[in-house]
Amino acid sequence: MDSAFVKLVTSTRMFTDRLAIVAGAGRSGLAAAKLLHRLGATVRIVDANENLTADVLEGLGPNAQLMTGPFCEAQFAGADVIVLSPGVPVRKILPYTGDLPERKIISELELAVWFADEPKIAITGTNGKTTTTALIEHILKESGRTVFAGANYGTPLSEYIVGQERADVLVLEVSSFQLQNCRLFRPQAAILLNVSANHLDYHEDMAEYLAAKLKIFERQSREELAILPADMRDELNPSEFTRAEVKWFDGTAFPEQPNLPGAHNRLNVEAAWLALEKIGLSRSEFEAGLKTFRGKPHRIEEIGSVNGVRFIDDSKGTNLDAVRAALTTFKGPVRLLLGGVFKGGDVRELIPVMRDRVAEVALFGAGREHFEPALKDDFKISWHENLEKAVRTLFAGSNPGDTILLSPGTASFDAYKGYAARGDDFKRIMEELS
Repeated sequence: MDSAFVKLVTSTRMFTDRLAIVAGAGRSGLAAAKLLHRLGATVRIVDANENLTADVLEGLGPNAQLMTGPFCEAQFAGADVIVLSPGVPVRKILPYTGDLPERKIISELELAVWFADEPKIAITGTNGKTTTTALIEHILKESGRTVFAGANYGTPLSEYIVGQERADVLVLEVSSFQLQNCRLFRPQAAILLNVSANHLDYHEDMAEYLAAKLKIFERQSREELAILPADMRDELNPSEFTRAEVKWFDGTAFPEQPNLPGAHNRLNVEAAWLALEKIGLSRSEFEAGLKTFRGKPHRIEEIGSVNGVRFIDDSKGTNLDAVRAALTTFKGPVRLLLGGVFKGGDVRELIPVMRDRVAEVALFGAGREHFEPALKDDFKISWHENLEKAVRTLFAGSNPGDTILLSPGTASFDAYKGYAARGDDFKRIMEELS
């Protein structure tokens, strides 16, 4: 382990004789638990999953505890600090936390940044976070910098903190879940890519969702940079939520890249450039890395063609705004696959961008009650119990030159472990058709 970190936690031991409760035993929660243990805490993990075993306590010391089942007062009794995994909304535990001040309820990200002195670029938004994070990571590496990229993307920051390697720059994809309980998070460059209806099964409303996103800028000083989308100028007054220098991006700074198609990616590229310029990269370094970047899978990814029909995997398109962005990439005819666990928004707002592009819609799995009533009067539409039946129906009616687009506008958990598994299944179906 890095000697500076060992010295830090040895000298700090800030949670010695304290009970730290971690809500949620996912990867972020377990990473936070390990960091808390290194800081001297007695750790208790609480999780609604009653099938968890004591294996999750490995490496957390002899006094570590596991309590499972629906949240209750007993699970949080005696807490000196509570660390939330991203999937646990604070409002779900507040009825059980007694008189513990809410400032002592923090996110895993907040805990980790207390020990992260490296320059930080942070990216949030409804869509494009992972692509922009990966793009920044790639360009930094191509320029010779060492990079940690993580938080909501891949590796939790707490896992990096307790690890052995240190990086020149931290590139952090951060979600509204993580930001909602951050108070000291202060990136050198912070990006808000966009905001549209999403996670309304988690947040109470759009106002709460936007407020959580804007916390990325809250602690920034005048020496730091807030990067904001120009199409939200009328909605956002930066003086209300940050002291940082503000730059707006509108997607006009760079031409469309062959490896990053679509107007939405021109926005992502410009936001990435402003962040990297802030921490000292030259334009030539940026453009060299941009040329060699390849997009992440399941994001408007052309996976092949069968009998002249293109197949596009945009399984990561888990909300309506992502569907809109995917559709604007194609001229048509598009045969569109929609379906899964609906996360909010007005489906009818898709109709203008679907007109003159979408020849047919096939719904699959959950979400039919949201899509069918909104679209049935304007488009040929059918519903199928699973993705395979929907794809085969669309393919049967396709002609050479058509595009079958999986951009479901929903989460995948009605039928798959995640969006990647849904995209992989789409590819399997295409390969069987060939």
